[in-house]
Amino acid sequence: MEAERQDEGGAGTGTLGKAIAVLETVALADRPMRFTDVLAVSGQPRGTLHRQLSHLVQEGLLELRPDHSYTPGLRLLKLASASWARNEFRAVAAPFLEALHRETGETVHLGVLRGREIIYLDKVESRQAVRMNSQIGNASPVYCTGVGKAALSVLDGPTLDAILSGLEFRRFTPQTLADRASLLAELSEIRASGISFDREEHEPGIRCVAAPVFDAGRALFAGVSVTGPAYRVGQEQLDGWAPRVSHAARAITAELAARLGPQR
Repeated sequence: MEAERQDEGGAGTGTLGKAIAVLETVALADRPMRFTDVLAVSGQPRGTLHRQLSHLVQEGLLELRPDHSYTPGLRLLKLASASWARNEFRAVAAPFLEALHRETGETVHLGVLRGREIIYLDKVESRQAVRMNSQIGNASPVYCTGVGKAALSVLDGPTLDAILSGLEFRRFTPQTLADRASLLAELSEIRASGISFDREEHEPGIRCVAAPVFDAGRALFAGVSVTGPAYRVGQEQLDGWAPRVSHAARAITAELAARLGPQR
């Protein structure tokens, strides 16, 4: 069906896909958006966009404020809560994330690959006074995050090529990998070591060490990481955590196979 067609990045090209794209635009915006704001970035005809926004408001997925701006609707929160609570992968990984947090005292993330982004599925917050701004459900680029590079490292060649073919390399910091060749070289190192790093590549002052979690039969590619601020987490500390992160990732991978069984 046309409404179900998608491009390689996961964006729908049919009616449903375009409506979801509008929903995502408003939901992920830094501030409430007016109709003209959405129109400027949607690339859709004015009448079509007006109908889509009206339907999304009627369904409770968006809310129209008194100042005529749009914000995420409460129904999204209900759906997100149900999805998070029933997610088997998160449930399997949870005890291992907690154990890794107890061992390190820093923030632990679980992220899953979706298109060209990493979606943070779970987080155990640091015990330290200064904490991470990351949130469950947020998305980050795959090429400049520890979890993202870990997930990419276990993809087969064709799948990796499909993701990288349309990837736009944006420099977030001076340390961000700026091109495909640099990323491929680092992925080769990650495959050899089983460990990836984010050395202030996505956010200034933030470092992490990560390892891949995967279930190829379910097309589930993910990663687990320990993250902390650069002023208290140097490379030596990341190297010291690497065996624990790797152990947690392998344990989650094994538990996935044992508890969820083969894909039907």
